[in-house]
Amino acid sequence: MRGLWLEGRSVRVRDDLPEPEPPPGEARVRVVCAGVCNTDLEMVRGYFAYVGVPGHEFVGVVEAAPGAPGWVGKRVVGEINASCRACETCRAGRPTHCPSRTVLGIVKRNGAHAQSLLLPIANLHEVPTAVADDAAVFTEPLAAALQVQEQITVGPGDRVVVVGSGKLGNLVAQTLALSGCDLVAVGRNPATLAPLAARGIRTSTADAIVPGHADVAVECTGNPDGFALARRAVRPRGTIVLKSTYHGDLALNVAMVVVDEITLVGSRCGPFAPALHLLSRGAVDVGPLLAARYPLGDAPAAYEHAARPGTLKVLIDAA
Repeated sequence: MRGLWLEGRSVRVRDDLPEPEPPPGEARVRVVCAGVCNTDLEMVRGYFAYVGVPGHEFVGVVEAAPGAPGWVGKRVVGEINASCRACETCRAGRPTHCPSRTVLGIVKRNGAHAQSLLLPIANLHEVPTAVADDAAVFTEPLAAALQVQEQITVGPGDRVVVVGSGKLGNLVAQTLALSGCDLVAVGRNPATLAPLAARGIRTSTADAIVPGHADVAVECTGNPDGFALARRAVRPRGTIVLKSTYHGDLALNVAMVVVDEITLVGSRCGPFAPALHLLSRGAVDVGPLLAARYPLGDAPAAYEHAARPGTLKVLIDAA
């Protein structure tokens, strides 16, 4: 089997990977296409000591599902956390934090930048016929964007700043706009802000943000400058949602967080069913976010392209 292999902070294409055989309760999915995420790029830079096939954003077709033949042939996307579903954490309704979980392309489970992958059948979601493959591949990051509103309440009248206009920032801003909040998306690159402006979402540069005005700031850059802007933008007793992973430590004036009674919310994976529903309705437009696509054999070039400043979504075609 062909797949992209990550080891020692470098990626290379291998043609000698074994075809995965699904154990009971899991399915083998033939990957049609997969996205390159900032987390994938950070892993190459050493964010997490992972060896294996990276990638966790995908759409594919079920090839084998022992004990569940009805899934075979279905076009699917999949939740990336494979939990034990038996421990105290899972029973308490927190399966994405299962201490023994594996994570697709991130923790002890080969990922989507290959011809096939394995996931628990319970993690799979059938893709509606109205959703094309190029849109379906955005299900996982769109679900992550929706997680913000699973964790905090945002509605009309709330002043919200989204910091960062990259791939995730675009999706976060589009989903928050559906709440009717008073929204502004902040970015450095006019090209990545343009898709939001085209949808009627107000955009801005950092120097135009009024300090201490926002009820909520959602930080989508994963860099210290983005966090500093979010902290500056939010009012006392406001909320900062951290939506991106950080490589390394972050300097934080904890005293002022205490004095201003700021709420910090970490935010990660989110609900797939609502994400697919939004895509099927066309309520979120992912088309303008597509920057380039590469065949699996050129996956290292796809990573290089995705790492260029200002690049939105790069896809890898595995079929």
